[in-house]
Order: sequence, then structure tokens, then C-alpha cells
Amino acid sequence: MDWEFYKRMELVCRHIPEGRVATYGQIALLCGKPRNSRQVGYGLKHGLAGDDIPAHRIVNGKGVLSGAVYFETLDLQKLLLEDEGVEVHRHQDEWWVDLQKYRWKNTAEEAMEFEKAFGRLSGNQE
Repeated sequence: MDWEFYKRMELVCRHIPEGRVATYGQIALLCGKPRNSRQVGYGLKHGLAGDDIPAHRIVNGKGVLSGAVYFETLDLQKLLLEDEGVEVHRHQDEWWVDLQKYRWKNTAEEAMEFEKAFGRLSGNQE
């Protein structure tokens, strides 16, 4: 089990601002493993990234709300996002958000701060 990845994931997920969403791939990239978007989903599903992270703010790369397995009810993710002011739309049988409008546009400075924090998590002080 890659516990360090899940510690990183917890840190990154806690920084997603209210009223914004991030994709599984974006979280994986910020954690230093850009090809591990499925690991992000696995970590959320099994609670490996800690308690009380804002998992409702994480969507797939198309903006589709795909985390229903994590939530108690199928529409809970949608309701939580709407409570934060995120518009959720229905298309065929999927709920989705407009990534152009609601994606968390993290900065390079934030990414560098994550790298420093990851070093502290693993005991490598910089």
C-alpha cells in the first residue's frame, strides 16, 4: 500500500477551495504521480486519504460526478456541490459540472508548497 501517496492526497484534497472542483488526474499530478488518477479514486472509495476530506469536490476529467460509491446517496455529491454554489447539470444519465467555470486552477506556487509539505511528510526537511 502506498501510504505516502494517500498522505499527499489528503493534503492536496484539503486545499480544494469551496465552490471549486478538481479532477482525479489533477490530484494525482499534484501528488507527484500524474498517471495515478485511478489510485485517487481508490483512495477516496476506501477512505485511505483520511476522514472529512472534501471528496465531493473531486470529479472525473470530463467534469462528471463519478464518486457516487463514496457517498451515502447517489445525489449527495451533487447536493454538496450545489450548496457551495457549483452549478450541476444533467446530460442523459450523468451529472456534470463545467470545468471551464469551476475547476480549481491551482498555481505553481501552490504546487511548490505541496512539494515542500511532502518533504516534511516523508521526513525530508528542505
